[in-house]
Amino acid sequence: MQKITSEGAADIALLAYPGCMGTELFALADVLRIANHLAAALEPGRYTPFRTRVVSVAGGPVMLSGDITVGTRALRGTTTLLVVPGLEVSKFGEWDDKLQRLAGEVALIRRLANKGHAVASVCVGSFLLAEAGLLDGRRATTAWPFVHEFTQRYPLVALDTDAVLQIDGALTTTGAVSSAFDLAVHLVAQHMSARIARATSRFTLVSATRATQRPYVDADLIPARQQPFAARVNRLLLADLSKPYELEALATTLNVSSRTLLRRYAAETGLSPLRWLKHARVEKAKQLLERSGLSLGQIVERVGYQDVASFSRLFVQQVNETPAQYRRRHVR
Repeated sequence: MQKITSEGAADIALLAYPGCMGTELFALADVLRIANHLAAALEPGRYTPFRTRVVSVAGGPVMLSGDITVGTRALRGTTTLLVVPGLEVSKFGEWDDKLQRLAGEVALIRRLANKGHAVASVCVGSFLLAEAGLLDGRRATTAWPFVHEFTQRYPLVALDTDAVLQIDGALTTTGAVSSAFDLAVHLVAQHMSARIARATSRFTLVSATRATQRPYVDADLIPARQQPFAARVNRLLLADLSKPYELEALATTLNVSSRTLLRRYAAETGLSPLRWLKHARVEKAKQLLERSGLSLGQIVERVGYQDVASFSRLFVQQVNETPAQYRRRHVR
């Protein structure tokens, strides 16, 4: 994102459009307003306050998600940053229809970016930036449940599937809904200082160190997209996660050679069965950590490992926190 200087107000234009998520507009506006008050109290006169405005393609009332109507102004002149929120998604797919209805917003985003304005998206607002052609060949992120749909639709984007905040030049994308808060704290640090960003983070109970969406991923919330052969393999592997992985035995059960099994599975999923199994074991461990009183040693055995330390390394690799940290965060 282009550097926001302290010369003049940082003008943040929040793009409202039919069906967009109000939280992703107003969370950012409110956190920036709080930052203004904290900056004035802690370092009076040092920083130019943020100015936020809710804009739309044509101006006038706009109905957001949840049938909430807000007044907007048409975007005129320049802006330091245009923020594009995500839209309400009640089920997977149907992006053609969703984005066709937002052709005017996509054109506006493209036009501003082509004029050199900085643009940021929150959550699946990244789909609008990608639809405008801004993210081809660029690094970006999006809300974790929609990673597959995003990569299928926009294969030229270098998608970081884990990042909460991804910056590539004048373009910034963020992860799922609450990443609006992360973007706000980032803007405070950029426009004001690390001190004011820390104060804002503490005052609003917003984490200033959240860097990955990985701990929040729940595979049960994403529809399976397995091909027939891979689905058969996965069912066999899931039947007893405590069993050791034996490629030859698995191939014999499926009446194919080991080489054929690996080739067909990779063709359908892009993975090896062992890699998928490791992921499944971690997902099962997450469920047991959340919902059972089993010790870590017992959980490790149930998901097919003998050594707690080696499984903990795998868990950290996939979830970005230890099993103990995960349990503390999810068990109340």
